[in-house]
Order: sequence, then C-alpha cells, then structure tokens
Amino acid sequence: MLNRTIQPDLQPIDKIDFVKPIIYDITPEVKLFFMKDVTNETTRFDLYFDAGNIRSPKGIPTFVNGLLLSGTNDKSSTQINNEIDALGGFMESGLSAENAVVSMYCLRENVLPILHILTDSIDKVAFLETEVTELLADKKQAFHTNMEKVSYLCQREFQQRLFHSSEIYSTVATEDFYENVSTQGLKKFFQEYYQKGLTKVVVVGNLEQDVIDEIIDTVGKWAKTGVSIFEKDIQNLPGQIHVDKENAVQTAIRVGRILFNKNHPDYNDFLVLNTILGDYFGSRLMANIREDKGYTYGIGSMVAEYNHLGYFMIATEVGKDVKEATLTEIQFEIDRLKTELVTNEELDLIKNYLLGQLLKSADGPYSMMDLYLSAEAQGLDFDFYNKAIEDLNAVTPERLQELAVKYLVWDEMTIVSAG
Repeated sequence: MLNRTIQPDLQPIDKIDFVKPIIYDITPEVKLFFMKDVTNETTRFDLYFDAGNIRSPKGIPTFVNGLLLSGTNDKSSTQINNEIDALGGFMESGLSAENAVVSMYCLRENVLPILHILTDSIDKVAFLETEVTELLADKKQAFHTNMEKVSYLCQREFQQRLFHSSEIYSTVATEDFYENVSTQGLKKFFQEYYQKGLTKVVVVGNLEQDVIDEIIDTVGKWAKTGVSIFEKDIQNLPGQIHVDKENAVQTAIRVGRILFNKNHPDYNDFLVLNTILGDYFGSRLMANIREDKGYTYGIGSMVAEYNHLGYFMIATEVGKDVKEATLTEIQFEIDRLKTELVTNEELDLIKNYLLGQLLKSADGPYSMMDLYLSAEAQGLDFDFYNKAIEDLNAVTPERLQELAVKYLVWDEMTIVSAG
C-alpha cells in the first residue's frame, strides 16, 4: 500500500521522445505539418500568412484580419458563420507583428466541408462598405477604451522605445488609423499578403492521406513565393520615461531590453535566470514585491521571440505612490543575481519546475504540435528541446551569475511607467 508520508523519489529526465509531425511540401518554401496521433474525433488546422502588423502601416493588417469572414457578394457574414456553426466548427484568427493565423477546430468528419466554406469565404471576401464601417467603429471604440488604461499606455510607449531603431516594429495605433480607410487599400493588402501570402499549414487530427491531399490542393493556390524577410538588428532605447495619466489610481511598469531567440547559445540558460527572477509564482520578484512589500497583486518577467530576435520584459501594476519604490526593488533583485550566487537548493527547484513545464507542454498531440511550431518558427525542431534539457541539467550558479552580469544591465534597459 502506498505510504503517503514518504515523498516519492524524483526521476531524472534526460530526454523526451517526441512524436515528430509529418512534413509535406506544398511548394519548396511552404510546408504542411501534420500530426496524426490523435485518439479522439477532434481536428485543428491552422493557416499561417505573411500578413503581420509590420507588413503595412496605419492598421491595415488588423482591419483585413478582422474582415476575413465579413461576407462575399453571395453570402453575408452571418450566413458564413451559421454554416460553420452547423458543422460544429469554431474559428479563431490571430495577428502578431510578424504573421497572421487562421485556426479552425472541428470534428474530423467535417474537416473538408468546413475547409471549403472557410477558404471560399476568405478567397471571395468582398470588403463590403457596411462591414468595413462597422469594424472601424468597433476598433476605434476599443482604441479609446484602451487609451484610458495605464497598462495599455505603458505597453504602447514601451513598444515604441523597445523597438526604437525600427520604424515598422515600433508602430503603435493612433487616432488617424481609423479615418479615411480605403477599401482599395484593404483589398490590395489582402491580395498580396493573403491570396499570395500563405507561409505554413498545420493539421492535427486522425485524418487519412486523401484528406491531407485535398487540404494541400485547396490552400496551395495561396502559397507565398520566396522567403519572408524580417528585420534582424533592432536596438532598444535605454532610459526611464513616465507617461502621465490624469486621475489614474494605478501605475503600470515595464522594464526590458532587446535580446535573442532560440538560436542564440545563451537562450536556454537565460530562461533559467529569467524563471528565477520573475517567471513563476514563487519567483524573486513575486516574493519581494508582492509577498513581502505588498506593492502589487502580480509581477512577472518573460522572454518573447521574433523570427530573428527576442526581448526580455518585466511587467507589473502598482499603486501610484510606490512606483519608484517598486523600480528600486526590481533593480535590487537584478543586482542580487549579479552579486550573489543562486543557491543549489533554489536552482534544483527551478530545474525541476522547468522540466515539469516542458513535460506538460509535450502532453498530447495538440500541445506537442505547438511545442514543435515554437521551435520551427526559428528554423529548429524537437532536437532543440532535448538540447535544452541537457543545458538545464548542466547549468550552474556561476553560469547564471555570468549571464546576469552580461544581460541584466540596468543602464541598458528601457524603463516605462504610466499612471
């Protein structure tokens, strides 16, 4: 009988036996990634387009993405959505700086009917004046609402200063985005970046080969010719700035800098350092600024990635009267990582936590595909994660201190507050 008073032994993890997706060539540049090992009747397919925010100014990518199912000359948006709903489909569309993604979830028996409804509706989208006007009104209202939030004001200023040397990555929404939008401009962007901009297709589901072949035949007409180009050398603007918001009770804070993505040799070890500092509930920032000082309900740090670079960021919201005290404590915790070695006990805790998170991220075909896509976005595959496990097991307190001294330099940080 199991004795619950005795803690079970920790089992070392040296590698994970990932199930790799099957890769098909739609064109030499555009691939379809297929994960078949699904034990239920569900399916997901994702269409990736080179239609991110950096591809056009004045919010055009956002508007076009929001109008993809807004209706054709033959069907209204309501009819299209009702047809998809009747087949049990659920669509999501997402937009980032560097790409746009359309995702559909459904039962595998309805994959092809839903695919044809979706692709026909996107391919024939009419950009009807009533739909465009309604979308712009909604987006403008959301913009005005967001401009009253200190978190939005802070993130907006932070983006401009973080990507200071890049005009396209640092662009943020302004009032004039929603004025004088040309339907012709929307159509032109759609034709260039959707009808000629498909960069990747992802399918997860227990589907037969003939279904995969039909998916390729259906969406292949949208395949992008050539390789997408993204900026590589972007510099953040160091220094501290405050955005004043009258009558605000809270102050939002962002601290960060441009760094690297998965391709950099310091990436894996820096993730360990970042986790200790602020990337889990028991982190040093949480212990100090939430638990000890009571300045905030939550504070965290993160590493975000783009095609050729990444960035590090600390984010929180605190009372207006403790803004400077919070920044002082953030700097204190950063400096402590430079001057004091992390204890072996804390490091062992973080190693086990990160290994557990990785195992959780690889639990099931949907999660495993997302894990693969995160690596594939930087030209890597599952070998990256087993190398990450090796690096995690090998990292030392001295190595973490070295990285803190090298990258967590306060005078090189972009520091923004709003409130």
